[in-house]
Amino acid sequence: MRAPVSWLRELVDVAPEATGRDIAASLVKVGLEEEGLHGGDITGPLVVGRVLELAEEPQKNGKVIRWCQVDVGEHGQRLTEGTPQGIVCGAHNFAVGDLVVVVLPGAVLPGDFAIAARKTYGHVSNGMICSAAELGLGDDHAGIIVLQEWFAEDPELLASLQPGDDAIALLGLADEVVEVNVTPDRGYCFSMRGIAREYSHATGGSFRDPADIAAPAANDGGYAVQLADGAPLGGRVGCDRYVARVVRDIDTTRPSPRWMQKRLTQMGMRPISLAVDVTNYVMLALGQPLHAFDLDTLSGSIVVRRAREGEKLTTLDDVERELSPEDLLITDGGETPLAIAGVMGGATSEVGATTSTVLIESAHFDPTTVARSSRRHRLVTEASKRFERGVDPDVTAVAAQLAVDLLVQLGGGTADDGVTDVDDRTPRRRVPLDADLPTRLVGLELPREEVVATLRAIGCDVEDIGDGPLSVLPPSWRPDLHNGPDFVEEVIRIHGYDQVPAVLPRPSAGLGLSHGQRARRVVADALAHHGLDEVLTYPFVGAGVHDAMGLPADDPRRTMLRVANPLSEEAPFLRTSVLSTLVEALRRNVSRGQRDVAVFEMGLVTRPEAGTVSAPVPGTDARPDEETLARIEAAVPAQPRRVAFALAGEAERGGWWGPGRPADWSDAVTAARAVADALGVELYVTADDHAPWHPGRCARLSLADGTLVGHAGELHPKAVAALELPARTCAAELDVDVLSAASEGNVQATPLSTYPVAHTDVALTVEDAVPAGEVEAVIREAAGELLESVWLFDVYRGEQVGEGHRSLAYRMYFRAPDRTLTTEEVNALRDRAIARAAERLGAVQRGA
Repeated sequence: MRAPVSWLRELVDVAPEATGRDIAASLVKVGLEEEGLHGGDITGPLVVGRVLELAEEPQKNGKVIRWCQVDVGEHGQRLTEGTPQGIVCGAHNFAVGDLVVVVLPGAVLPGDFAIAARKTYGHVSNGMICSAAELGLGDDHAGIIVLQEWFAEDPELLASLQPGDDAIALLGLADEVVEVNVTPDRGYCFSMRGIAREYSHATGGSFRDPADIAAPAANDGGYAVQLADGAPLGGRVGCDRYVARVVRDIDTTRPSPRWMQKRLTQMGMRPISLAVDVTNYVMLALGQPLHAFDLDTLSGSIVVRRAREGEKLTTLDDVERELSPEDLLITDGGETPLAIAGVMGGATSEVGATTSTVLIESAHFDPTTVARSSRRHRLVTEASKRFERGVDPDVTAVAAQLAVDLLVQLGGGTADDGVTDVDDRTPRRRVPLDADLPTRLVGLELPREEVVATLRAIGCDVEDIGDGPLSVLPPSWRPDLHNGPDFVEEVIRIHGYDQVPAVLPRPSAGLGLSHGQRARRVVADALAHHGLDEVLTYPFVGAGVHDAMGLPADDPRRTMLRVANPLSEEAPFLRTSVLSTLVEALRRNVSRGQRDVAVFEMGLVTRPEAGTVSAPVPGTDARPDEETLARIEAAVPAQPRRVAFALAGEAERGGWWGPGRPADWSDAVTAARAVADALGVELYVTADDHAPWHPGRCARLSLADGTLVGHAGELHPKAVAALELPARTCAAELDVDVLSAASEGNVQATPLSTYPVAHTDVALTVEDAVPAGEVEAVIREAAGELLESVWLFDVYRGEQVGEGHRSLAYRMYFRAPDRTLTTEEVNALRDRAIARAAERLGAVQRGA
């Protein structure tokens, strides 16, 4: 929001010596962030000149320039010993005798454009005759400023002008404009009225309210208006007040006065026509957006309603827009759409050059309705910015009256006696406030009297009876004040944020990390120590990812939730496995030249169940009741935490010492076991067939009771090809929640034995269908506590063991905590393990 300093001085007392920077600093004190300073950047000499002679000279390029002799008064004495100034000009909208604006050598125009005498078109031009655009007064480059036209409505001023007069003061070019950033809760500051009020709070200067004018009461002779919102959003009607006024016989040939055009330009708006400029001026002054309809295009009544399915409207920007049933419309007789309420008008009722009678609309629209329409149609207008932040509903009639007065005064129009004011507003609610709440929340001693005085200063109606709570009615222009803390913020803002003591909070000792948090950190640390790099991917996937991974048609991982507003339509679903997004990170790293990659990610997955009901969508005006919260909670799908990792390339790099070793399924299993070992959980590994892993190289990882933890191994070649991954890519995915729960108990550390270890080897022949993990489990059980570890060091298939069988060779390590084991003891334990394996698995000792 921009605020010209000259306009601000009309509304509030400003010290004569205060600059734009001083004013911006004062506004910062009350919470309005400074965005910039504009204007006041022209240095003279910029003077009034009178054209004495001109000669038109055609040029070779077809352009006709004017060689002018201009009287610039005493400035000519300094530059050319009193003779008129010779100036080259390309404009043709002036004649001999006209008063113009001349910038002379040594001056600087906006944009740091320095003026100097220079030779052009065969002449030395001592300056420049200026256009409005060159002086920052508008966008008009078509011609230069002719002062007789600019000040046609002020003949006394024109008669007093003399060559050499200061044009900077004449045109108000020294006027600075302060620009501030308006936050969403301070919509009232989108007006000079709001900025002036805030400056008054900051400095104590007397505030003169531009809305302090009389507006006539509604009567039966006004234009017919009906508020017919049949589908309020969240129970709030789209329009609760609508004022309509009619002005006839407006002279549309009259331009807006220069002072109004200047103020519109200073505030970043383009002057268009008298009717439009008046409505924009009132909006900038009071913060109430207005709209002017050509009354001759209307049938006789206005109906405010929601849009119907399939309705369309061509807006003022000549774009045909398909309307939504949530859009609030201004309609002609309830049938023809005229405007999207609070956003933009339609082309059919636009005020044009032939308009002589206008209907002034001044209404109060629901912020949510306007905000949704603005975003839906991608239309951010000056009106929508104000309505969606909240407009003062008490100023509606006043804004309409001010517009009527200006149209009558400047356009020669006549106002109808009829006044329409349909007012369905709900009375504002009083809020109880403990007078000591500011002191308690901020830690600054604020007496009750100061709290009351501050609230009244910002416009609140405060009832202070006895020692009990205050009863506060917020001002009509502050819809953001709802509760005690809101009023506390206002009190402290006016008192001064710099007065609030800086006290660091004292945190409690707390309970530390939960077991689940510690477990997650252990998992991440274990994988990082194992040589894997952690990555983070978006949890969104496309519909084809599970086809690429080769999942069966009935796989529960195919049941996904679709995001209502996805970041990309190519990936609109929430992932059901971390591996489905991790493979993209692996592929991208490989495509960037990383040949050997080992990455992992830990995150949530979404596992909805078939038949899950959708969650209700409660309103935002109040806290949902317990039943609604329970339904929302019941509709939330399971979101287990998983960790996935993937490896490609070499696990051990080659060099002068020899060739490297490519990563294989065993590396994925080993990494999974490293995670389990770090948590103190024992994993059991068995063969499995689970997509997207290779059927013959897939390991099922489970707890001792059979609870599934995850899978690890080499990915299926078809999945590797479909996902564009390197050949023989290996991966694993584990359920972190299961591992965390399994590690809940305290792990008892085993004392280290100082006695020597004894080891022995055994080779057992089993059928191919018997998993090596089961053989190892039987050996561990049979050998008992003295078995320190067992290691599978060789697998053999061949004629010596027969078709359909393989030999598994294990090295068994024994150690006792209190003695050195004898050979007989070790052999007895080994033989017991062999016998148990033969009994349960049909194993035969090879070579026996």
